[in-house]
Amino acid sequence: MKYRLKIHVSLKLGHSDPEGETAARLLKELGYKVESVSVGKVYTVFLEAASRREAEQKAEEMCRRLLANPTKDDYMIAVEEMK
Repeated sequence: MKYRLKIHVSLKLGHSDPEGETAARLLKELGYKVESVSVGKVYTVFLEAASRREAEQKAEEMCRRLLANPTKDDYMIAVEEMK
């Protein structure tokens, strides 16, 4: 079966986010009442797997091995079966 994985990677609370801080400052300068901005990444991965569970396991493995740094990043995974 084919699956689409959406993997959202973001900084853990307390880690510096210079890109987010810059975006927040610039949005404030443009007149928006922004409290804060955080920047993250979204990976869209198309994958073949025998089951949804296997697709979820592969996504977890991808995050641990490459896509997220466990020291500074949190991640969320959404798995969608493709028709």
